[in-house]
Amino acid sequence: MKPRALVLTIMAVMVAGMLLCLYACSPPKPEPVRPVSIPDGEFDPKVWGQAYPLEYDLWKKTEAPKPPGKSKYKKGWDTDLVVYDKLSEFPFMALLFNGWGFGIEYNEPRGHHYMVIDQLEIDPSRLKAGGVCLSCKSFYAPKLEKEMGLDYFKLPYLDVHAKIPKEYQKYGVSCIDCHNNKTMALAITHPVAQRSFPLAGIDWEKATRQQMRSLVCAQCHVTYVINKDEKMNSVGLFFPYQGSKEGDISVENIIKVLKSDPLYLEWKQNVTGFKLGFIRHPEYEFFSRGGTHWQAGASCADCHMPYVRVGANKVSDHDVTSPLKTDLRACQQCHAETTQWLRDRVYSIQDRTVSLLNRAGYATAATAKLIEMAHKAQAEGKNIDKSLYDKAKDLYIEAFYRVNYMGAENSVGFHNPVEGMRILGDAVAMASKAEALLREALTKAGVAVPADVNLELAKYLNKRGVKPLNFKPELEFKDPFGIQEMLTPEASMGK
Repeated sequence: MKPRALVLTIMAVMVAGMLLCLYACSPPKPEPVRPVSIPDGEFDPKVWGQAYPLEYDLWKKTEAPKPPGKSKYKKGWDTDLVVYDKLSEFPFMALLFNGWGFGIEYNEPRGHHYMVIDQLEIDPSRLKAGGVCLSCKSFYAPKLEKEMGLDYFKLPYLDVHAKIPKEYQKYGVSCIDCHNNKTMALAITHPVAQRSFPLAGIDWEKATRQQMRSLVCAQCHVTYVINKDEKMNSVGLFFPYQGSKEGDISVENIIKVLKSDPLYLEWKQNVTGFKLGFIRHPEYEFFSRGGTHWQAGASCADCHMPYVRVGANKVSDHDVTSPLKTDLRACQQCHAETTQWLRDRVYSIQDRTVSLLNRAGYATAATAKLIEMAHKAQAEGKNIDKSLYDKAKDLYIEAFYRVNYMGAENSVGFHNPVEGMRILGDAVAMASKAEALLREALTKAGVAVPADVNLELAKYLNKRGVKPLNFKPELEFKDPFGIQEMLTPEASMGK
């Protein structure tokens, strides 16, 4: 054999040997998971967990405390032993939401395990609404809605909750909410989502798997309207998507829908006397409106349920949480930067969002107090210029909804930073213009308007419900800005 041929033969044998060693040392190739059929109408996650134990064990972890200190603003997930009072974090909300359940108690959310538990432990004065409030909390809600009809919406919350079998009464989102029980394919199971997605042209029955990895989350992580009848009984539930389209569900159009029918206005704001709607946790709307990650084709599950290795198996992490809580492991699927760089980037966005949210919130609160002042002046017989007042009222309501929207959205601006800055910038401008118009109207009526409007925050933060602020003796209460120490029955805070 020629020397060159001998060298090539030896090299080939060596490569083959190395490949054989690598093959022998590598873990066995995971077998593809074959769907196991779950009986129709089986709600119990334990039964589903017998077929899918890895996913079930991960899902159970939503009950466990997360390592503290990894999230700067959303600390409700840090431990199940801490309740963060959002009205103490953002005192202007106590003024703006006074007259409504969210003005009594408004806590930062905890893990999915606590979805129904947190409702049941809320201040009793809030537990008056219909069973409709279970719609995105309990996996049993779709069955109740189908069986009870209008009574599901009208009856008091606790009456409807009592109809859930006892063993399921504290369960939140579960397997049956998101999966087809025969094929395990992602599924839209909530009636309100089935009704509402088509309003924005979203054909969920033809959605791709990647689209479904966001839409199943959008069954709940959206805003909604509980429409009323003439007697203010709850009679229905829908997402305010009329006139919107997928990828363009704007705050402006949501506000347009809320203002389109008096029966969509669920409560009366005490400080102004205005009937208003309310915007809840609009994560899907905010994320999908042209945000960077949406444009890149990322889904909710890519970031909040990234794939993890469990032995030889690769599964979606059902311990649904913020990427911050898992050291941004999900982010590093796409980003090459260090964990600290990524964390600093998140905090930078959130810091700017909170700064502008506070500016917009306090500007809107000051405007609300000037409206209250105008009403008092009218009651005393003073003539408030109607044209100026009407313009100010409309601007105020527009600013209020934008502050409400950004305060309720749970990413603190990160899901769509540019959109968040736009919304809050508009809120500041609208509230400031409304304040100027009201000052002009009050001055024309001979009312002296102080340079700094006294917001009287103590009046709104103290004595909110039947429970004291530190309402759970067994739990630690967090008042991050020390608001409670500053409040006395006589005290008040200015702007």
